[in-house]
Amino acid sequence: MTAAGGGGDLLLLVATIVGLGVFSQLLSARFRVPSIIFLLTAGVLLGPSGIGKWLPIATEAIVGPSNVPPSIATMEPFVTRETFGPALSTIVGLSVAIIVFEGAFHLKAEKIKEAPRAVLRLTTIGAVIAFIGTAAAVRFFIGANWDISLLIGALLVATGPTVVTPILTVVPVRDRVAATLETEGIVNDVTAAILAIVLFKAMTIQEIHADVYLQLFAERLGTGLLVGVVVAAIVWAVLQYVDISPDNAPRNARLLTLAGAIVAFGTADFVFSEAGVAAAATAGLILGNADLPYEEEIAAFKGDITLLVLSFVFITLAALLEFDQLFALGLGGVAVVAAVMFVLRPLLVLLSTRGDRFTFRERLFMSFVGPRGIIPASVATLFAIRLQTGGAGNAPTNAAGADLLVGTVFLVIFVTVVLEGGFARQIAEKLDVIPMRVLIVGGGRVGRSLAERLEARGENVVIIEDNQTVLKQLRNDGFTARKGDGTNVDVLREAGAENAKTVVAATGDDDANLLVAQLAKSSFDVQKVIARANEPSNATAFEDLGVETISAAESTAWAIDNQIERPALSDWMSELGRSGDVQEIEVTHEELVGKRIADIGGELPNGVLIALVSRNGTDEVPTPDVELQRGDHITLIGRSEAVREAIEQCGTPV
Repeated sequence: MTAAGGGGDLLLLVATIVGLGVFSQLLSARFRVPSIIFLLTAGVLLGPSGIGKWLPIATEAIVGPSNVPPSIATMEPFVTRETFGPALSTIVGLSVAIIVFEGAFHLKAEKIKEAPRAVLRLTTIGAVIAFIGTAAAVRFFIGANWDISLLIGALLVATGPTVVTPILTVVPVRDRVAATLETEGIVNDVTAAILAIVLFKAMTIQEIHADVYLQLFAERLGTGLLVGVVVAAIVWAVLQYVDISPDNAPRNARLLTLAGAIVAFGTADFVFSEAGVAAAATAGLILGNADLPYEEEIAAFKGDITLLVLSFVFITLAALLEFDQLFALGLGGVAVVAAVMFVLRPLLVLLSTRGDRFTFRERLFMSFVGPRGIIPASVATLFAIRLQTGGAGNAPTNAAGADLLVGTVFLVIFVTVVLEGGFARQIAEKLDVIPMRVLIVGGGRVGRSLAERLEARGENVVIIEDNQTVLKQLRNDGFTARKGDGTNVDVLREAGAENAKTVVAATGDDDANLLVAQLAKSSFDVQKVIARANEPSNATAFEDLGVETISAAESTAWAIDNQIERPALSDWMSELGRSGDVQEIEVTHEELVGKRIADIGGELPNGVLIALVSRNGTDEVPTPDVELQRGDHITLIGRSEAVREAIEQCGTPV
């Protein structure tokens, strides 16, 4: 007989974990902080290092009448490995399958194309640096043997979408930065899991030859890729016939896709342990880019399921952690964390992003955003169980190695999540890598030229283009470009119109430009909307509808007239467009209010000039005696870097 209330205790535990998980997601949305921070906190509170030690539950091994209450001797902390028993590894495995599948499902081909060449270097050279560097740090600072050190190094290669994506949700960096970090996370999740299981397998069979490692890695990766492709093909084929049952079609599509994720993982994992991660990622990536019917419903459903299993796994694994394992690492553990965060991560990012279209500040931001997540936590826990029980082949038990493994991995997870996840937005704001989005509809000569100028001064530009040839060229040249018709509300929304400060309609079709401008104003309340008028006669009609308009013919004529009558000014303006900048800002800094132009001019960097002062609708070229007032708009002219420095001194960009 089992303990009275044993099943009820487990049910209460699961209900508590799910409730805390949902509450953690609500807190994350409220405070705009990655949810993993709250999930880990909840897990620690439930575990033996938190209030869980004062909330004992009955074990399943009690024998006796069901009406006899269990004694204190037969009680255990609220959450232990024995609470779930052998099912723990299965629960974690299936949860990881769903999480990895969902992350890959959202990794669209367009987003991958936006990720520059740096992604390949991050997932190869960068991964090698992280692997070897972390293993060496563990060996040197903690004194672990090389088997355990290399195993920890392999696990901590993974950053993962479960921790990176929540950060990018609250830190809207440039698309190319986000795409790079997300793609790195997906790929490294797979390679880290497979590399770790290869090393663990080699540990247990005491094989040290390089060809054995390569064979084990290739078997798992190849199996995962093959199974993922086959399952994705089957799911795609079946989904083409979902409409046979139109009333239940969306539900069937959701359930079939979820089943595909689990089947892919389970099948590959049955053939070779840990091949399931690669299979789930492959199936998710293919199906996410296969133009499935009811794709929005599938994505929303998978997102909700993922939040639940992510919450459950993170809280459960954190609850299993005993802080004695962390404290036992001492200063050596702190040194390992410091090496991972402040030496290895910056080194591999700065090397991998060299020569790409990232600013130095964006490279620094990526250097400080490398939190570890669910893959290291779950795989480390499973390895620890096997090391403690001798369940890996015929290997002897290794309790000390298990404690060291779990303690080091979770210490890195805790610190990187709290510091890099909790302060990611503050780091981004300090580095000024959250530019407001500018949408340009039309990637022709005008749109492309405008994008070049805006990006040169640090704007976050997204181009919407429907022509496949033009789109490919834009992406090849490093621009962030989305395929679609800019007159479609959904296309504008997916490109980021809800967060855009400026929308520019720059196509060669005046009707399209007018519709884009009206949608941006009415549907998204964009601060500044500008339309290109290709026919001069349309410019007045555009303006009568409240659309700020630039006439292509008049602008060209004005430029030619400047070249004829004012060649020096025209040449200067051309040079300014290449290496300089003109910015209008609002005076918000208290120390500037009441100061004269003559007093401020000498404080501006590298010869930046105040060309105009706008006050109460009147623009004037200021004399040295003009005093600035709060709310004045001033126009700064100078070299790009110098103008950016001047903006930080003087006020807020308009």
